[in-house]
Amino acid sequence: MDERATEPGRIAHSLRLRTEPFSRAARAKGRLIVPDESMTDAPPVNADQIDYWNAMAGGTWAELQAQLDRQLEPMGARAIEGFNAQSGERVLDIGCGCGQTTLDLARQVGPLGAVTGVDVSRPMLEVARGRAVPSGLAQPSFLAVDAQTGELGQGVFDGAFSRFGVMFFADPVAAFANIGRSLKPRGRLTFVCWRPYDENLWMRIPNEAASPLLPAPASAAKPDPSAPGPFAFADPVRVWDILETAGFSAIEIRPFNAPIGGGDLDETVALAMRVGPLGGAMRENARLAKPVAAAVRAALAPHETPAGVMLRGSVWIMRAIWP
Repeated sequence: MDERATEPGRIAHSLRLRTEPFSRAARAKGRLIVPDESMTDAPPVNADQIDYWNAMAGGTWAELQAQLDRQLEPMGARAIEGFNAQSGERVLDIGCGCGQTTLDLARQVGPLGAVTGVDVSRPMLEVARGRAVPSGLAQPSFLAVDAQTGELGQGVFDGAFSRFGVMFFADPVAAFANIGRSLKPRGRLTFVCWRPYDENLWMRIPNEAASPLLPAPASAAKPDPSAPGPFAFADPVRVWDILETAGFSAIEIRPFNAPIGGGDLDETVALAMRVGPLGGAMRENARLAKPVAAAVRAALAPHETPAGVMLRGSVWIMRAIWP
């Protein structure tokens, strides 16, 4: 299954999603106009996510950049391989975070190309801007821009890429339409996003170990699976419709699985306790850190290998063309 394109009608019946969501300048054709720091000029549409990735999660992800990049690298590498940026191309990296994929793309486009990374998290952009650029490559640009509402220009880029950076838009159709307008005719879009929570053992196993020890959520309402969050694009039929409505064509969806992790047991427990839904729960229940950590450690220990703790990650790799 991992190497076959997936059509919505063939897979809609098989998907289940159970997860908590994480709670302007003028355009000029062919010219990039992205005033940095402009996303705060007016109350932003994605205010909750901008606050989350600056006041809460951004600093943690910046601090843990090396561990998180190691964990996510297999998924990003497969998607970048399929994206296949060419020497001299101009590429947009959406939700670039701490800049790892931006640098990987810079290697593909070479000294004659250009890569622009955009993100709403200033702590992560600070890390990205401080990273060393390999000799012989053009310096990437890192800009604080909301890709849904910010100015990306028109007809600027040969392609747009994202590693887990497009699932957090309040209005994903508007976001992808904005991204599409920044592409040249026949410009390529490739992104990788998580498949359903139940299929992603890297998050499910520590969460299920911790759950009996944590207070029940204040609200008993079933979470909206389409709300902005890591698994918002788990349903490929929904994503297909979003891309098509935004104006993209030649849509292709492929599943990909890989073991991810690589940290030792202590590192993996510490990481699980600080990021994702469990990290959010622990910020609210710090007094329970010791018993929760012990339960998470016991659940992860059977998955420790000579390469570190490795657990299955399951993603969709999406590709499309801007007409």
